[in-house]
Amino acid sequence: MSTPIKAPIAAKELERDMALPLRLTLAALALATSLSAAPSVFGQGTNLTVSGLQQDTGAPVEVTADSLRVDQVAGSAVFTGNVLIVQGTMRLAAGEVHVAYAKAADGTADTGTIDSMTATGGVTLATATEAAEATEAVYSPQSAQLVMTGDVLLTQGGNSVSGQTLTIDLNTGAGQMDGRVRTVLQTGSRPTGGGN
Repeated sequence: MSTPIKAPIAAKELERDMALPLRLTLAALALATSLSAAPSVFGQGTNLTVSGLQQDTGAPVEVTADSLRVDQVAGSAVFTGNVLIVQGTMRLAAGEVHVAYAKAADGTADTGTIDSMTATGGVTLATATEAAEATEAVYSPQSAQLVMTGDVLLTQGGNSVSGQTLTIDLNTGAGQMDGRVRTVLQTGSRPTGGGN
């Protein structure tokens, strides 16, 4: 599968994309709207449905950055400075992204096929309905798996879940949060009156 790198996005378009509100979505938790459900979602591992992050992983990957360094021998590329990766409706922003290319049958780098992309430095992932923040994200286009690690935060509207590792299958939208998982759910009801 070929994954071309396209020309940079215009500055105005980049600014618009980065201005997407950091609204993070959890379809499974949005259904759990009562306070009595809150204690049951705390734990060491929480399965999630993150349908807004379900993507066409065969779509082209567009990368925009301040600079690019390519190592043909090692089969890698490093994008640095204001990196924005776009695939379908998914956008990932980070300070730096390391791209490792797949190996061809003869052991040389197949620069037409991305094996993995590792983003570091203020990683933010967003779609029209969902987004997440983490210290690092590793995306493997061939397996359609995204693993975000380090102070991960995922929210939808007022609902949020945090942990240390979020693993998402982008083909199905299934995900799992691990590492001292904490969930905050909005019940939709607000207290009335003027008391505490």
